[in-house]
Amino acid sequence: MFDTRQAVAWIEASARLVRDDADRLTELDTAIGDGDHGRNLTRGFAAATEKIGDAATPRTVLTAAGSALVSSVGGASGPLYGTFLRRTAKALPDEPSVGGAELAEALAAGVAGVRELGGAADGDKTMVDALDPAVTALRDAIGDGADLPAAVARAAKAAEEGARATIPLVARKGRASYLGERSAGHEDPGAASSVLLFAALAEAAGAPS
Repeated sequence: MFDTRQAVAWIEASARLVRDDADRLTELDTAIGDGDHGRNLTRGFAAATEKIGDAATPRTVLTAAGSALVSSVGGASGPLYGTFLRRTAKALPDEPSVGGAELAEALAAGVAGVRELGGAADGDKTMVDALDPAVTALRDAIGDGADLPAAVARAAKAAEEGARATIPLVARKGRASYLGERSAGHEDPGAASSVLLFAALAEAAGAPS
């Protein structure tokens, strides 16, 4: 089960991991984007942690966090991450805890929201390249009978692999697409930050390290 305490821990861990890795995210974004990804997400997740204190269910935690990201972060990252969290929340029952299968399906709805907003598909060198394999791995692991900690650990590993796979790709969406062939050879910063989000989820779920 995934409960309110774990949902709060997910957002708080995401804020910490993004803050700690902000310089690397900014370096990645400087190479193929605006150079503000680490700074923007640090501000956004800090705002998110301030908004979730009174939330009583995972659904309300993620709704509050997503809304904070949308309202506090300019550019693409705030709306994209905010949409991911809010769409995930909308797909959850408003209960104090939810099952692993429910969480996986809700996260899939979150990825669908990101696809709709950004128009990105797998292989476009965006955050979808990390989010989609992570959610697929989570669904598959739960379908195979894994408990939530083990399933989320598999999802976090799949996110890492997806982000690394963006390095040789030529960007087809976002600011990086303006560079054409020159975008190849760089890890997508959105995919890199998505890895942190799933690492934080694994931590919150008590996944084995």
